[in-house]
Amino acid sequence: MFWWQFAVVFVVLLIGARIGGVFLGMAGGLGLAILAFIFHLTPTAPPIDVMLIIFSVVIAASVLQATGGMDYLVQIAEYILRKHPDHITFLGPLVAYVFTFLSGTGYVVFSILPVIAEVARESGVRPERPLSISAIASQQAITSTPISAATVAMLALLAPFNVSLARILMISIPATLIGVFVGALYANKMGKDLEQDPEYLDRVSKGLIPPLVRKENFKITASKNAKIAVFLFLTAAVLITLFGTFPSLRPALNYDGKIQPLAMSQTIEIVMLTMSAIMVLVCKADIKKVITGSVYINGTLGVACIFGVAWLGDTLIMNHMSFIKEGIQGIVTAHPWIFALALFAASVLIHSQAATVRTLMPLGIALGIPAPFIIAAFPAVNGYFFLPTYPTLIAGVAFDTTGTTKIGKFVLNHSCMVPGMITIIVSLLVSYGLAELL
Repeated sequence: MFWWQFAVVFVVLLIGARIGGVFLGMAGGLGLAILAFIFHLTPTAPPIDVMLIIFSVVIAASVLQATGGMDYLVQIAEYILRKHPDHITFLGPLVAYVFTFLSGTGYVVFSILPVIAEVARESGVRPERPLSISAIASQQAITSTPISAATVAMLALLAPFNVSLARILMISIPATLIGVFVGALYANKMGKDLEQDPEYLDRVSKGLIPPLVRKENFKITASKNAKIAVFLFLTAAVLITLFGTFPSLRPALNYDGKIQPLAMSQTIEIVMLTMSAIMVLVCKADIKKVITGSVYINGTLGVACIFGVAWLGDTLIMNHMSFIKEGIQGIVTAHPWIFALALFAASVLIHSQAATVRTLMPLGIALGIPAPFIIAAFPAVNGYFFLPTYPTLIAGVAFDTTGTTKIGKFVLNHSCMVPGMITIIVSLLVSYGLAELL
């Protein structure tokens, strides 16, 4: 019976991923209805805590965007890239990584990719090289920043095992950074040089490429409120990191007769909502822009996906936990890296690191995989690039007017495939090595 139910979940997720967007969350609800009403499985509790944590971070990031703080970050990125155009293949992904790390959302890269494409063309570098690895780097940082939906979901799941935020970041940050660097080394050798690329030369001869307009003496022109908003937002990130690393900094409260530090999930929600309010009051953010900006729209879409998909996955797994343990516990416990393969496969389908974490990480915990190896598998949730349907991948293709960044005839042979696989594999090798040491 399990395999029939698993097939239902798989087909529902496949349809949801194909249509995309908020429908993925709806599809999760449809699958849950089939499991409950037809197969009579008992639904688990919806992942309210994780959803609220993510939503509080989304609100703060949306206020940052409304104040102009997100644009300020993008201007800083453009200044750095134009300052050193010859190193664009390495600086591009590094900037994408850092700005995702600072903002907590990979969507900030949408504003950086056209700059990377333009600077690469100006300096005579094949745009495919920096664009492909930059799209990968922006998502790798999701599993390294303390304020991303995926990281807070991990923290919430591992909190009962006394796993601190610092412990997660000690593994994920160096692992993903090294993975991105090795991926950039490969990307730097991809394809022919721009002046020798036949498709580029053909486009030039046909006049299909717009003339190059160089920006001389680029300057950052952000408002004072935008700069203050960035400072406040980063302060929130620092506070969350400190509270997660040193529980003694949190107030000791009475939980069912036991005196314990304020729960980390509630701490994150309080800090992010408080800082959002301060940004609105101090930086005069337009409240209407907060809920109409791209960060809010994409963030709430992510919450909806987690609501349906994670609830569906939890229900299937928890109703069959004894069967799953009997079948795979021995193998997964002996070879924890196999669990990483499952995470990668799920992320390819779900297209959300946070939803993948919330759907499958509870299974790894229930199977008895030690916490360090659960953390080590974290970078595997970045398999979104495998199918060329993810927005940042498509954006990279669209912004490259030279035609070097592409989706191949065989679909899977797209520009991000090899850099992405190299980055994932290296990140996992490093993370598992660090898990052994720690």
